[in-house]
Amino acid sequence: MRILFMGTPAFAVPSLEILLENGYDVVAVVTAPDKPGGRQGIQQSAVKQFAEAKGLKILQPEKLKNPLFLEELHALKPDLQIVVAFRMLPEAVWSLPPLGTMNLHGSLLPKYRGAAPINWAIINGETETGLTTFLLKHEIDTGDLLFQQKVPIGPDETAGELHDRMMQIGAELVLKSVKIIEAGKAKPMPQADTEATHAPKIFAETCKINFDQSGMQVHNFIRGLSPYPGAWTYLEGKTLKILRSSLDIGNFTRRSLDEGGRILDIAPSPAPGQFFSDGKNYLLFSTSDGYISVLELQLEGKKRMSVKDFLNGYKIGN
Repeated sequence: MRILFMGTPAFAVPSLEILLENGYDVVAVVTAPDKPGGRQGIQQSAVKQFAEAKGLKILQPEKLKNPLFLEELHALKPDLQIVVAFRMLPEAVWSLPPLGTMNLHGSLLPKYRGAAPINWAIINGETETGLTTFLLKHEIDTGDLLFQQKVPIGPDETAGELHDRMMQIGAELVLKSVKIIEAGKAKPMPQADTEATHAPKIFAETCKINFDQSGMQVHNFIRGLSPYPGAWTYLEGKTLKILRSSLDIGNFTRRSLDEGGRILDIAPSPAPGQFFSDGKNYLLFSTSDGYISVLELQLEGKKRMSVKDFLNGYKIGN
């Protein structure tokens, strides 16, 4: 069976790797064009770097409807196309192979259709998500289902941590799906559109933290956007990304995080969004029902660091 693989980020690499390890004929890899990388020079996608190392044919079209690109696809005569973390395909591309085009999606479809399913599942406080393989059709993420695998979400797990677990589980699901398609035993099932939820693309301007929400909602928002693009707020006029947090919810007089176990004396019911720190060990932000404690952060122009390392070099109030 001739397979054409389409993918760009690191999430797609294990799926491509497992196909090669199991002897499948990957006739070419389609990935994003290279990008200027500033000081680092040209940036190549993770999939391209892996494909080059394996000696695979690589296609990097700017436009997927380009006639020359479509001619190349036809010449490759793929039996099946596999899409993992790639852009939306025109019908001229996804309808090409006789066995169709299969996609791996990072949710239990029809839940969290869209570009950022892992992020939104955590932001919304889900305790479980999963992976789905399905066959592409016109509307995005609506095709008939092949297989699904549930994945639990830890209470403090970040989007980055969940992403890394899911890309390995997803590779196994891709292999399982390819084997059943190859055997002619696939039984695609239609999605229940009435149960659909959405996971739209995330933009930096939508990542500002709303401290008027509960501590749990703020905590979920922070971990759902960590490490990228990062939930942010302001600290003394500077943009501060909070990349890891813990909950400190209560009656607004809470035990501080310092090693001595001192009681943090804060006036009752501060307005949401105020910050409190001893300048050494902790940085708290008030929410609608308590506090979140910052564990890892990144101030504009600085690298990511723990809150203690940050406070050791940054004097709040100066």
